[in-house]
Amino acid sequence: MSEKRDYYEVLGVSKTATDDELKRAFRKLAKQYHPDTNQENKTAAEAKFKEVNEAYETLSDKQKRSMYDQFGHAASDGFGGQNGYYSYGNGFNGFDGFDFDLGDIFSSFFGGSSRGRGSAQAGPRRGADLKLNLEITFEESALGVEKDISITREDTCSSCSGSGAKKGTTAETCKTCGGSGQVRQMQTTILGQIQTTKTCSTCGGVGKVIKEPCTECRGKGKVRKPFKTKLTIPAGIDDGQTLVIRGEGEAGERGGPKGDIYVVVHIKRHDIYTRKGNNILCDIPITFTQATLGADIQIPLVDGTKETHRIPEGTQTGTKFAIRGRGFKSINGYGQGDLVFTAIVQVPKKLTDEQKHLLTELAKTMNEQPPIKKKGFFG
Repeated sequence: MSEKRDYYEVLGVSKTATDDELKRAFRKLAKQYHPDTNQENKTAAEAKFKEVNEAYETLSDKQKRSMYDQFGHAASDGFGGQNGYYSYGNGFNGFDGFDFDLGDIFSSFFGGSSRGRGSAQAGPRRGADLKLNLEITFEESALGVEKDISITREDTCSSCSGSGAKKGTTAETCKTCGGSGQVRQMQTTILGQIQTTKTCSTCGGVGKVIKEPCTECRGKGKVRKPFKTKLTIPAGIDDGQTLVIRGEGEAGERGGPKGDIYVVVHIKRHDIYTRKGNNILCDIPITFTQATLGADIQIPLVDGTKETHRIPEGTQTGTKFAIRGRGFKSINGYGQGDLVFTAIVQVPKKLTDEQKHLLTELAKTMNEQPPIKKKGFFG
């Protein structure tokens, strides 16, 4: 299987492209590769058209674009969690079982249509996406974790299987519009007679009429239910990043697929550690003696273990040391950050007479001089 091209490259725009620049690029390429205008090489044109639409659908959506910028194509391929992650692109009729209409996307930019809005409205509709905020600990963000997710959503009614009709009955084709979901009217204007199309008021554009509604969902075809699942949080996730549970959002209408659940990850503040890029930062207190003579000290790591690190003699407060490869893993690539700790020399505040005497004698051997007080502007 060939590797996917970068979406920005597909549209021929930079990664800082505005919404208007994306739309202009999409219009140009959609017109160039539309199968109806490439009859001689329709198969290749369809493939190009699908690739262009997939790229535009991702980059024109702020959440999807943010995920793509963070994870690249891994956002659609998934990280291997139990539920997987969102796959970008809805596709078109005739392409791998997708259900988008080529005429509709083309006509929305260039005018004309292969079918009316009413028939599209009467067809399957994808369910709504849901958003969930999830708080995890600093350690969980560094090491990865599996979390239980709980949310209330509109689910398909089990009694009527989403039809909205009472069990044992079916919805009937609307007699007003003949099942098309729209009605046409002739209006006389100063320019002559004009035919207009509007949504059928009898069926609301659905094309079906339910005479005996389901008692469970009252004809809606959906009921609110609690939903629980598990989500794998990858090691290295950063605060504010979003994961998507594919196909577990609200139920679609008229046989349409479910939406998705967007999970925004928030990381609790830690008492010891902070994060900078993929590095973990912390302050480590050392004694005056350790700083002077040097010492092997134990450094606590995020995974709960400790690692011995040598502090050289004469270490000054504020000196930084790094333990390689003990920081955050990189989600969108390879490698791992470091744990960088800053040595903070603790000067003793209370000393015994003997300790004071020993330090005084030490100071004599080092020929120490007290700091010279600088004169001010006025002497």
